Amino acid sequence: MHIGPHQLSNRLILAPMAGVTDRPFRQLCRKLGAGLAVSEMISANAMVRGNRKTQLRLNHDGETGPVSVQIVGAEPDVLAQAARENVDIGADIIDINMGCPAKKVCNKQAGSALLGNEQLVGEILDAVVAAVDVPVTLKIRTGSSPEQRNACSIARIAEQAGIQALAIHGRTRACAFRGEAEYETITAVKDCVRIPVIANGDISTPQKAAAVLEQTGADALMIGRPARGNPWIFREIDHYLNTGRTLAAPDVNEIRRTLVAHLQELYSFYGEYTGVRVARKHIAWYSKGFISSNAFRRRVMQLETSDAQLRAIDEYLTGQLPRDIAA
Repeated sequence: MHIGPHQLSNRLILAPMAGVTDRPFRQLCRKLGAGLAVSEMISANAMVRGNRKTQLRLNHDGETGPVSVQIVGAEPDVLAQAARENVDIGADIIDINMGCPAKKVCNKQAGSALLGNEQLVGEILDAVVAAVDVPVTLKIRTGSSPEQRNACSIARIAEQAGIQALAIHGRTRACAFRGEAEYETITAVKDCVRIPVIANGDISTPQKAAAVLEQTGADALMIGRPARGNPWIFREIDHYLNTGRTLAAPDVNEIRRTLVAHLQELYSFYGEYTGVRVARKHIAWYSKGFISSNAFRRRVMQLETSDAQLRAIDEYLTGQLPRDIAA
């Protein structure tokens, strides 16, 4: 899988997820088998203005390249400026978000709201591609609604603008994350353009990954929510695609070591106060499937220090059965 001059180590990409794919999580998923990890989306307007949250999202210290940064906005000139600034501080790939269905994004006519304005889509893509000398990629949904699927039209606009790869989530803006992802539209897009196409949506097991690749003919897969609390999904899918065999799931000891190391990176990255609060959702995701996990999550949400969180995790996971048995 190539994106411009960059050859990825495999066909598996960590999807950008707001509030999730910060530097610690990106580094962890790369270590466990992701060929590329895209940053959580950065508001082009916020980047131009600058604030602490944005600066944290722009922190790529120590990351294995290529570094892919996702920007979101609705004004071609502002997005172009944000792209230039990201490249100046080390971005190897610029990704444009036209897939987010969140109301706070779509109300600003950004994210997946742009799919309903193909002229503006073209203007944005032309402006950003012209602004930088690195590959520009695009993430979209299949359309505004099931009755208005225009992914093929958007894909042609993207290819003509010089977009180097296109990721497609198999739902429309109106669907948000409800129901099941559909891959027929992704298959159609793959047939209508020559740029690399990346399939996204509900890829939660190695077997599903193989089936989606076979159905769509996609060049790569993008994995988002199934990686939360399960960063091993990348090595498991990669192993299955290469060998046809299922790799053993991580045991409780590996889960505990990985979780503790992840949390320590969060505490270091954000500082004690914010790190503890960011850690809570990750602890909840990692604990899913274990015995008495609901009670454990309620307890952890009340803890106020990193030491208390780490002690609680050690006590909880000691003696736990494997997830598949506990569940």
